[in-house]
Amino acid sequence: MNNATVNGQPRIVVSGAGKRYGALQVFQGVDFEVGERDVLTIIGPSGCGKTTLLRCIDGLIPLTEGGITMDGEPITAPREGVAMVFQHFGLFPWKTVFQNVAYGLKLAGASRAEIDEKVPGFINLVGLSGFEDYYPYQISGGMQQRCGVARALAVEPRVLLMDEPFGAVDAQTREILQFEMLRIWEARPTTMVFVTHAIDEAVLMGDRVMVLKGRPSSVHEVIEVDLPRPRDRSTLLHPRFAELREHVWSTLMKEAKEAEFKV
Repeated sequence: MNNATVNGQPRIVVSGAGKRYGALQVFQGVDFEVGERDVLTIIGPSGCGKTTLLRCIDGLIPLTEGGITMDGEPITAPREGVAMVFQHFGLFPWKTVFQNVAYGLKLAGASRAEIDEKVPGFINLVGLSGFEDYYPYQISGGMQQRCGVARALAVEPRVLLMDEPFGAVDAQTREILQFEMLRIWEARPTTMVFVTHAIDEAVLMGDRVMVLKGRPSSVHEVIEVDLPRPRDRSTLLHPRFAELREHVWSTLMKEAKEAEFKV
């Protein structure tokens, strides 16, 4: 596990986190830490609050209980240095690939010269060179998601939050994007929290897999992914990958089967 710290402390600390909507307690008592250049994947049944937790880390919605700090400072609102990649691309249909990737920089007040200098490099990093002037409707879903990743990376975030980023594309494209994201992370390692429903993806991407279970959900287990980096397709054939995948699968499936018999 790569769990480096910033000034002697983890980059993200979540303590006693809980979120309630009226009478519905979504999750409670959630505690975990994420270090610099550490990739934490979060997996759990649908409705367990994975996306809600991610949005709390981003400062988009407040916790009901507990707290979240980043570099030692409480998260109370969205902050500079944090970028999120959404499941459904989130691109502006009236903007070109170049303009979409440049959006975060422009919002941050970057000059035209700085944008013109930086954006092509990030477009190239995600494999979209030659498509700068295309609009989202003119490119595939996988290419749109590459654009979304480039937009997030262009602001050079300290923290990258991934909300089921490959869930809206077909299985073949998803696998391609997984390995592309691994390549990009190796080139520009950063703190990453990656929410997914896919067990293989959770194991492949993460230094640790955090399993949320229960109603309301809480942290059932944090599994160390002791697979070497860099990772590629050969990682899927590693005996340890199969062991870790089976461990996560059996943990989740036990609850899923029990839920079938609950009224």
